[in-house]
Order: sequence, then structure tokens, then C-alpha cells
Amino acid sequence: MSEHHIKTLPQWRAILTPEQYRITREAGTERPFSGQYYDHNERGRYHCVCCDALLFASTSKFDAGCGWPSFADEAVAGSISRRADHSHGMQRIEVRCARCDAHLGHVFDDGPLPGGERYCINSVALHFVPEQC
Repeated sequence: MSEHHIKTLPQWRAILTPEQYRITREAGTERPFSGQYYDHNERGRYHCVCCDALLFASTSKFDAGCGWPSFADEAVAGSISRRADHSHGMQRIEVRCARCDAHLGHVFDDGPLPGGERYCINSVALHFVPEQC
């Protein structure tokens, strides 16, 4: 992480909405089917709400029916980090922004081929940049 993207929790709290802070800094989860990007089909790119790192392209987005935006692959290799998550009595793989360590969601091995992964991401952790014509 570059120093530009390292902030204290009070600094993050000052620039994020309460919901963005809860999700990205406290590893929260938005309610299923409630996020603005769940049923979003516009062409473009999804960036980290905290540091603006490019995370996903609309071409990898698909409807998994899980209640959160789902992506088959990250837009740029290495833009997402992974860590074991044993919270809530489950064994999952948490995904975070590699640049600023924002909690994004989780990745599962039930996605479409060829990769077979499903990145299940909180809409609140993203901001969308439409494709330019």
C-alpha cells in the first residue's frame, strides 16, 4: 500500500459515509438484494469506494442470485487480496482491496467457468464509472 492510501480509522470515518465505513473498515455486510449495484447492468468499471482502485469490469459481472453483485474475476491481477474468515461460525475467504485494505466481500468457488470463482461484493464498497462511448 502506498502511504497515500494508508489512513487512520478516524481519517476514514471523516471521508466515508457511516455505511461505507461499517462495511469497508469494520467488515460489515449490506442486506441482500439491497445494494445499488445488485441489479446493475450498465457497461463500465467498478472501483474501490475508499481509494478508487480499479477492482472489477462490468464484463465479469453476472447474476448469481445471491443478493449481492457477483463478479467472475478481478479487473487487474493483484488488485484484490484474500484472507481466511472464520467469523459467524463459517469458513470463507474474505476479499479486500489490495491498495487500501478495504473489506469488499467474499470469494467462493461456485462461479462460472473458466475460473470458477464468484466474487460476492458489497455495493457500498464500490463506485461505478460508466464506459465512455
